[in-house]
Amino acid sequence: MTRPELDIAIAWARAEGWNPGLFEADSFFATDPNGFFIGDADGEPVACISGVAYDGAYGFMGFYIVKPEYRGSGHGLRIWNAALDYLGARTIGADGVPAMLAKYETFGFQIAYRNVRYRGFGGGSEPDGLVSLDALSFGDLAAYDAGHVPAPRTTFLEHWVRQRGAVVRIAVEGSRIVGFGMLRVCKDAYKVGPLFADSPGIAANIFTALRANAQGSTIFLDTPEPNAAAVALAKANDMTPAFETSRIYRGPAPDLPLDRIYGVTSFELG
Repeated sequence: MTRPELDIAIAWARAEGWNPGLFEADSFFATDPNGFFIGDADGEPVACISGVAYDGAYGFMGFYIVKPEYRGSGHGLRIWNAALDYLGARTIGADGVPAMLAKYETFGFQIAYRNVRYRGFGGGSEPDGLVSLDALSFGDLAAYDAGHVPAPRTTFLEHWVRQRGAVVRIAVEGSRIVGFGMLRVCKDAYKVGPLFADSPGIAANIFTALRANAQGSTIFLDTPEPNAAAVALAKANDMTPAFETSRIYRGPAPDLPLDRIYGVTSFELG
């Protein structure tokens, strides 16, 4: 894909009900400009996928969509194989919808855990004690982020936290970051992601601050189901399940600190 063609994939994802953010595409493309693929039939785009290489050992697949009228004609398999070929021997992660999990298993992917998207509403006021992005070294934030993901993603993160409309809140104890969350703009809604924290109380404090910046609007939080405190946080804020995926891996599954991951960054890039 070229960068303008990624907007096609974003539009298709929105039509599928995946609700991507309005200003995320630049962050995605900057992470690996070679990791986005589009298939055409007689010059018409009919399929897309991403296979983003974070480093030499880990990659993530997403945006796997075939236009409805072209499904079942082999376009999906061809573009799927193109992404797999690009990522090669890397461990590959993805977030798969339930209807596709059996197919993914035939390609060597194994289910690691379930993610549940919770839907609620913004409101309330910000608590004291949190800081914004400008108050800290970006290097410190990148180092904290790297402790919660399978591979460092400095390029992605630098674009992600500075996308238009983003609200970033960080918890600090002394000179040490102990929590990090971000709110971003979607069509007629907001999403929280990521939300990383060293304790449930810190996670709740950051979520309260982000929720206050979405006054009266729909807000989504994608929780890893094994983190019981994350699920409890969503329910304590009167949020209800709206969507689900399963995190799947081909190759050795990373040992992630799920007890500190309260909100998935993105179903498209992990």
